[in-house]
Amino acid sequence: MKHIFLIFCLWATSLTLFAQVVEAPVIEAWVTNADRSSLFSCQPDKIVFGHENGRGLPIVIDDRQQYQSIDGFGFALTEGSAFHLNRMTPTARTQILREMFANDSNNVGFSYIRLTLGASDLNNFVYSYNDLPEGKKDIELKNFSLSHDLEDIIPIMREILKIVPDIKIMSSPWSAPVWMKTSGNVRGGALKKEYYSVYAQYFVKYVQEMAKVGIHIDAVTIQNEPLNSRNTPSMPWYWQEHNEFVRDHLGPAFHEAGLKTKIVIFDHNCDRPDYPLAVLSDPETAKYIDGSAFHHYRGYMSGMGTVHMARPDKNIYFTEQMLTERPGSSEINIASSVKRLIIDVTRNWSKNAVLWNFAADPLNDPHTDNGGCSMCQGAITIDGDKITRNIAYYTIAHASKFVSPGSVRIYSTHPFDQGVDITEDEERAEVRRATLVEHSNVLPNVAFKTPEGKIVLIVANDSWSVQNVKIQHNGMFANLRLASGSVGTYIW
Repeated sequence: MKHIFLIFCLWATSLTLFAQVVEAPVIEAWVTNADRSSLFSCQPDKIVFGHENGRGLPIVIDDRQQYQSIDGFGFALTEGSAFHLNRMTPTARTQILREMFANDSNNVGFSYIRLTLGASDLNNFVYSYNDLPEGKKDIELKNFSLSHDLEDIIPIMREILKIVPDIKIMSSPWSAPVWMKTSGNVRGGALKKEYYSVYAQYFVKYVQEMAKVGIHIDAVTIQNEPLNSRNTPSMPWYWQEHNEFVRDHLGPAFHEAGLKTKIVIFDHNCDRPDYPLAVLSDPETAKYIDGSAFHHYRGYMSGMGTVHMARPDKNIYFTEQMLTERPGSSEINIASSVKRLIIDVTRNWSKNAVLWNFAADPLNDPHTDNGGCSMCQGAITIDGDKITRNIAYYTIAHASKFVSPGSVRIYSTHPFDQGVDITEDEERAEVRRATLVEHSNVLPNVAFKTPEGKIVLIVANDSWSVQNVKIQHNGMFANLRLASGSVGTYIW
């Protein structure tokens, strides 16, 4: 009996040791340094989980606490972006599109695209899908046509879809056709109420016609920046009009046409959470709405969290932010950018992070002359077949390569979360003391769990010194060293 018991104990001990080995994976690290010595590069040093060592409170990761699912990370494919891409040689274009969209070891796997429903301010010229001579109107939309998109946007989208067939696509209009507007101009001017039902059918036709050319539109927003009438093109909407249009026209039109495309409201700055909440306060409208979209040119990211707090049944999307750097700069402001546009965005419940322009030329062209953005650098700069990768590229890459669609955000310690510090007793070293710390003061971070079960932790060192970052997962610890102004993405 003693021999049997001994054998059992040895077997149990072996299993325990084996489990400890299995539960101590090697961490893969991808780092961008502020001095550009590393630009989203895999680090050669091995980081292995073990027992606790080092000072300071850890970033605790708990994958049992799960929050929103992730749809993807990417950029707006403007007409100007598609124009430059379409004029590269086929070989060079295929190479950069694969690098940006393929989800494998050699590429960064951008997974979300925002299209402009008609022209934006980063266009060679302004157009809609139903342009008419002055004084004419087309209530039945007989002249509706995607002809301008067929030149550049649709061919580029088809190439992208060959690489990633299920990529999420959201479309946003900058203006209705001029003949529907009070101003009779592409800039400013509201949609005439007599054309609300016609404009709803305009959306329906767009979704249907794009589907015919193989492009599935997952979601539409009603208007890019409805409180900004200074862009060319632009069209302001007050929330009451936004509400009426969705409730009485667009929602019923999508339902009648059998469209599954999501309707997303607002699509403007974080300083106005009152706008989407006012629309969502109408229960008849709310039944048609999937969620609210935000930009961050004004306000705080917490505006998105406010909307989630009030309406957790509706999704949050982050759909635009211009991010630029000085060409040829010896430094890259990556920590601040990742903290704001990846960490803060997803911690405030967004299902995606979509930055502004995909591509521009060295002069940041094209753009409209009256109210167009002359400083909107692309994620990449295209000069013939020459490609320059800019700060927006690296910012999104830190999330997109490893946080695939279907991942979920999980708990990780926030800098302002409370923490527990376990220390030795001052007089008796064998005694442990637990102290509740008001603020953990860990570095800004966010964590995800992928569909394959991997953990992805993104950390931004926005301090002025090198930081030794301690992390804790499932009772095991690891120590990461991150230079000032650097960002690390860690996978295990």
